[in-house]
This record gives sequence, structure tokens and C-alpha cells, in this order.
Amino acid sequence: MSDKNVKVLVIEDEVQIRNLLRMALSGYGYVVKEAANGEERLNFALTFKPDIIILDLGLPDANGIEVIKKLREWSSTPIIVLSVREQENDKIMALDSGADDYVTKPFGMRELLARIRTALRHRTMVTPQTSIELDDLKIDLATRKIMVGEKEVKLTPTEYEILKILALNAGKVVYHKQLLKEVWGPMYENEVHYLRIYIAQIRKKIEADPSRPRHLITEPGVGYRLI
Repeated sequence: MSDKNVKVLVIEDEVQIRNLLRMALSGYGYVVKEAANGEERLNFALTFKPDIIILDLGLPDANGIEVIKKLREWSSTPIIVLSVREQENDKIMALDSGADDYVTKPFGMRELLARIRTALRHRTMVTPQTSIELDDLKIDLATRKIMVGEKEVKLTPTEYEILKILALNAGKVVYHKQLLKEVWGPMYENEVHYLRIYIAQIRKKIEADPSRPRHLITEPGVGYRLI
């Protein structure tokens, strides 16, 4: 892909930095879209379909780490973090959350351009999975919308996280410990009763007959499977 075809989404609240990035990247042939707030960034990530995202961690209306995690729920687009935070822990947290690279401010434009080229070279060519359909059950990971037939189903945040993990592993058994660790954290790996309560609630919302589930299947003593 040549630079002229590359779309860059810049998520940065500082006007001066945004202007610098827009002028510099546009000068090299990149197509640049800017987002300064929460509503804009999610909108543009969906509609602009960027090839790479440049993200400032210090956003005034959101935690940059949480933005990375939200994007990684449905997108594999490379993310390069720009931040004044120089501590190793900040870098590790951003990279572990799904960022592809981390550049500290102030930065050199030539270095940033080199890192953009590297991230694009390493980008997976697999189209990211943004929705999952299982018969009459449809899960849209980008909008967090759940449909059963023509009816939209409202889940609590915890119910959604459980269903999302099962959906991303559709057809496979997801072990109790894996679900508990990913949703509640490592301290809750043995609290299987938590899952039983939430699985029952999810079944009431997505199954025609919760007592005879077609989608959310129990694997006794092991975990759950979404089919």
C-alpha cells in the first residue's frame, strides 16, 4: 500500500499537535482524519475505516488505555500511542492493552513516519471480525448491539462481556476459569457461582426457552459453549 492510499485517524485533544500531524502526514500523501473527543473517535473509527490510528493517552474525556481496549474488541487496526508519559509501566500497560507502538512526546516526525511504515508492514491482512451471527442471534462487536431475530436485546455490561468472550470463541468450550479471569479478574477464578447466575440471566434474554438452550450450552464441570 502506498502512502497516498493510507488513511490515518488522529485522536488527539491538543490542537497544535493535531495541526502538526495533519500538515506533516498530508504532506507525505496520507489521508488524515482528526478526532478530539469521545463521540468523534468511535464514530470515525467505524465510518472512516482508518488503516492506522495515532492515539494520545491523555484525553480529557476518556482514559486512553480504555480507548485502546474498546477498539481492540472489534478492530485489528494498528495503534501508535503518542504520550508525554515516559514511565515504563505506562508503556507496558498501553502495549499489553493492544497498542502496536509507543512514542513519547516531544517526538521527531521522521521517527513517527518510520514507525507508521513499520506498523503498516506488520499489520495483519485478515479482515477484523466485527459481527458474529449464530442462526437468529447476532452480536455486533463494534456497536455492542445484540439482536435475537428482529428484536434488540439489552444486556448489562457484565452480561455483554461474558457473551462477547463466548461469541469470539463460538463453537469452542470456554472454561470457567477463563471467563472468570477475563470478566472479573484473576482473584475470582474459582467463583463459579458468579457465572451460573449471569449465564441464567443471559439465557432468559437470548433463548426462546431458557430451560432448553439452543445457543448457550453448558459443558458440565468444564465451562460453556456458544453455538
